[in-house]
Amino acid sequence: MTEQATGAHHPQPRPRSGGQQSAPVEHVTGAKSLIRSLEEVGADTVFGIPGGTILPAYDPMMDSSRLRHVLVRHEQGAGHAATGYAQATGRVGVCMATSGPGATNLVTPIADAMMDSVPLVAITGQVVTKAIGTDAFQEADIVGITMPITKHSFLVTKPEDIPKAIAEAFHIASTGRPGPVLVDIPKDVLQAQTTFSWPPQSDLPGYRPVTKPHAKQIREAAKLLSQAKRPVLYVGGGVLKAHATAELKILAELTGAPVTTTLMALGAFPDSHPLHVGMPGMHGSVTAVTALQKADLIVALGARFDDRVTGKLDSFAPFAKVVHADIDPAEIGKNRAADVPIVGDAREVIADLVQAVQKEHSEGNTGDYTAWWSDLNRWRETYPLGYEQPDNGQLSPQQVIERIGELAPAGTIFTAGVGQHQMWAAHYIQYEQPATWLNSGGAGTMGYAVPAAMGAKAGRPDRTVWAVDGDGCFQMTNQELTTCALNNIPIKVAIINNGALGMVRQWQTLFYNQRYSNTVLHSGPDADGKQPSAGTRVPDFVKLSEAMGCYAIRCESPDDLDKVIEEANSINDRPVVVDFIVHEDAMVWPMVAAGTSNDEVMFARDVRPDFGDNEDD
Repeated sequence: MTEQATGAHHPQPRPRSGGQQSAPVEHVTGAKSLIRSLEEVGADTVFGIPGGTILPAYDPMMDSSRLRHVLVRHEQGAGHAATGYAQATGRVGVCMATSGPGATNLVTPIADAMMDSVPLVAITGQVVTKAIGTDAFQEADIVGITMPITKHSFLVTKPEDIPKAIAEAFHIASTGRPGPVLVDIPKDVLQAQTTFSWPPQSDLPGYRPVTKPHAKQIREAAKLLSQAKRPVLYVGGGVLKAHATAELKILAELTGAPVTTTLMALGAFPDSHPLHVGMPGMHGSVTAVTALQKADLIVALGARFDDRVTGKLDSFAPFAKVVHADIDPAEIGKNRAADVPIVGDAREVIADLVQAVQKEHSEGNTGDYTAWWSDLNRWRETYPLGYEQPDNGQLSPQQVIERIGELAPAGTIFTAGVGQHQMWAAHYIQYEQPATWLNSGGAGTMGYAVPAAMGAKAGRPDRTVWAVDGDGCFQMTNQELTTCALNNIPIKVAIINNGALGMVRQWQTLFYNQRYSNTVLHSGPDADGKQPSAGTRVPDFVKLSEAMGCYAIRCESPDDLDKVIEEANSINDRPVVVDFIVHEDAMVWPMVAAGTSNDEVMFARDVRPDFGDNEDD
């Protein structure tokens, strides 16, 4: 799959250093310099809300023909929208807020972007320089607050430094391991007179990401692949960030090794490909979880061995040697020791690995994985993903999500909130292309789906964008539907409405003797004064969505499912919200309970897979 075919874009241009002819010098305010810098670095969309300290920047932005500003309803929405934009386009997302509470409302999306390696530049206003440190009105040390959750933070104290700060922020955000960068600018710096010229002189002596892998390590990895009997290609989100999906497909087909894609990597390798064994992790497929557990070689590509994948770390993959390739050297050996560490960009690593494996093959060193695939295929056939229909005639949440995926136009982008619906969307929608699955994997941020879908649609207006959300998540950020309606951003939202905080309720069912403390959302009568049988009815999501300028439908019967989804797909002149009232007792399976070994994976409630004694060695 080519990047052109999937709509992926490369990051904005890097800042340039000396030796090139500069544009004429312009005499401007710091605020105008900020807007001109954003234009020159290639930004085209900014999500934000004005306020006192950032207000000077909003005046020249009004005159810009190259920047579109989307006025959100909450700064958290701005941050997640910028993240969704970045994940869908491959470009740097931009959000903007004022000082104090405006800036602190960006903390959650900044942390989210850091965990998921999303290129983001957050621009905040700050109180005037003389007032910094005096507890002035709406002052917050946002640089200090976000230091642990950004790649870098800038406090710009001189107006002439604005172009340099913006150029370097975009460069840092989009290169190496992508991530968020904060640029904090005091109000008086925005108001001061300065000059603007482009490109600025860039000076980042300590920032030199290694992209080209060491040839010796590549040769060693290829040798291990040719010698292994039970290898697994463990693919993480770094493969998507590096636009390395075409190279990955070549490597997989060349070796014949099974491929497992993490929650952040869905779409990096086609779900339908016969070499794909599913998603690993706490709620991964039995085959993917067990493949990693019984492997004798794990080739980790842009993945970080996080706890949701490894389960109890000291029992993870006890028989496996590890090849760990990542652009961030801090990840290698952090959780699992690597036998062959490779620092480099995933695209470069995989391309070089393909050549090294081809050389091994030319010398007659070809891995024999016949017995391994016999085991893998047996597990796939015996323990496939699946679900049961409710016996009371209600909608199955898994079926709802599965049909949304099957009826969606080709190339549809899906976002998800966090919880049961997120896992069902990961399992029951087929992801064949990169950048079609956006979710909050590392931070697990409820409220991500709607604003991220808004950002994705703003960045990719040619694509259908479905947000799959829970009734709990939806109540955190649904106000951004107003933003969508007023800005011609026609996303589609599926509320998987089970009347509860579903994943927490599942844990209460399994581990807390069905004591449902503060996870029930549907308490209260419906509009007719009757107690509803299922689903959250207060608020009435249909009426709420209509009040925000959306077309809204409620679906409660399996007989209406396809008709309702097709109706939603047919409306493209405004946001569409579908309130699916679903069975509240549905659970996410398979499951590895937190803190336990992946060997204890459960296929369903009280059903542990039987792999046979001869497969334990």
